[in-house]
Amino acid sequence: MRALVTGATGFIGSHLVEELQRRGFAVRCLVRKASQTRFLETLGVELVPGDYQDPGSLQAAVGDVDYVFHLAAVLTALNWEAYRRANVEATKNLLAACLAWNPGLRRFVFVSSISAAGPSEKGRARTEDDPSTPISDYGRSKLLAEQAVESYARRFPVVIIRPPNVIGPRQRELLEAIRLIRRRIVPVIGTGEPQTSLCYVGDVVEALILAAERPRAAGRTYFLADPRPYAWREINQAIARALGIRGPVLKIHYPVQILVAALSEAAARFGKKRPRLTRNYVRSARFQEWIYDASRIRRELGFETKTGLEEAVAKTVAWFRAKG
Repeated sequence: MRALVTGATGFIGSHLVEELQRRGFAVRCLVRKASQTRFLETLGVELVPGDYQDPGSLQAAVGDVDYVFHLAAVLTALNWEAYRRANVEATKNLLAACLAWNPGLRRFVFVSSISAAGPSEKGRARTEDDPSTPISDYGRSKLLAEQAVESYARRFPVVIIRPPNVIGPRQRELLEAIRLIRRRIVPVIGTGEPQTSLCYVGDVVEALILAAERPRAAGRTYFLADPRPYAWREINQAIARALGIRGPVLKIHYPVQILVAALSEAAARFGKKRPRLTRNYVRSARFQEWIYDASRIRRELGFETKTGLEEAVAKTVAWFRAKG
């Protein structure tokens, strides 16, 4: 089987490429000129240059593959137009390329986000049947991309996966948290009550491959989530335990986090780069709940998460230490 992976230089994408290759897939990765491809080169996968805004350049990538896993996306941007181009237009152009040059595609797997669905109500996990109410430009762009994917469902089989907050080695935000907590600096996030669903990256990858291979997944949308929700502080506490941090720490409270995020956004605008932290991200972590019911994918595809928070954090910290 041949699989195309977009966003292969990213967190989830890099893990997906490794697992597909381990299972014997011939893996092709669509990469932009500016992509850092050193890790992919060590795996020996096929790298095909392309530009999502130039549909003709996508032919070589999609032409003879069995599966397309579309993970490429912009998570933080300076304005709506940047989100629209990277997340909506890019997806539409990739779908059009598949129809033009590979209409017999077995499955188009689109990796969306819980941000497309929007936050959950207090005390109730959101399901796939609930109306989508995104509250950020990123979420709105991913919802529009989902709608584009759904519009192709009569042309070739598609499936949409909405991962929650994903943790594991190479996850940028978790690595930043590890660096801070190792210095005994702990951001105080959320209310202390369960506010978010989580999923380990290895479990996410397993779900993506199931979504590609199982006939029943065609045309469906699935949430992914560990069966129990978590408080943000539980994640920090798990990191501290994995690092062996005990005793007093410096706690960074919400007002300081907002200030740091504002400075990050200002620096990004000045340097014309994506911000590392945004005020919207800080606010959503404090005031919103992001809890999702993943019973549909368990029921229909037999998917079960295997890695809980403690093990996921321990694996990430071990990778961080090995990396130096």
